[in-house]
Amino acid sequence: MAESDALLQVHGLTKAFGGLTAVDNVDFAVERGQIYSIIGPNGAGKTTVFNLITGIYKPSAGTIIFNGRPLTGSSPDRVLRRGITRTFQNIRLFNNMSVLENVLVGQHTTFPGDLASVILHLPNYRQAERRAKARAIELLSFFGPSLVARQDDYAASLSYADRRRVEIARALGSSPKMLLLDEPTAGMNDSETAEAIGYIQRLRQDFQLTILLIEHKLQVTMGISDRISVLDYGRKIAEGAPAEIQRNELVIEAYLGRKATVE
Repeated sequence: MAESDALLQVHGLTKAFGGLTAVDNVDFAVERGQIYSIIGPNGAGKTTVFNLITGIYKPSAGTIIFNGRPLTGSSPDRVLRRGITRTFQNIRLFNNMSVLENVLVGQHTTFPGDLASVILHLPNYRQAERRAKARAIELLSFFGPSLVARQDDYAASLSYADRRRVEIARALGSSPKMLLLDEPTAGMNDSETAEAIGYIQRLRQDFQLTILLIEHKLQVTMGISDRISVLDYGRKIAEGAPAEIQRNELVIEAYLGRKATVE
């Protein structure tokens, strides 16, 4: 892949916390329209990479290029406005707000920015509010009618799997170019995981998204990824198509500590 085809380019990305180097000179590039996965054992540095891309952490070294422009060290709000949004390993919803209100939060960048419009509920604000509600219901309906039916319920009342879906719907509210999913099937049973695989594939198609994915369930990443990078102790130890990763001895050793086949 030529770098000009890449939506996201990461070069020499490094993050040290005191004497601990959590991410160590990591390189990868994600092509437009790809589902690209980052995998590795616990503590490999995967979520730290997400936090560096989305501006939660500042890199100790390295560069991040998004859509042809530097992104290194940008604040989270600037990253969002550039077109990158994410979900979290531990679901972060406002549990005492309704399902609909949670999804509306994801569209805050679309509302009029002047204080007078908000306080006085001027016509431009009311129009934006109506559009945002319609858009929120549309995003919820992507996951089927059940979430739309529960739009006025508190987020805390939903099942674990449904709270994951609401978090993704909220992330879609800013109309991103790239969606970062941090363990989207964590805590799900087999049937919920299979359903999640289906909607992750549909997210790419229906919303024309590029997806960067962290996932511990290898049957998920091997089944839906175009390309995979493997981290271990903060370093990239392998990169390639799923079939290549399954045969890679370093990957097998990192996951299982013995000669075996990654399934």
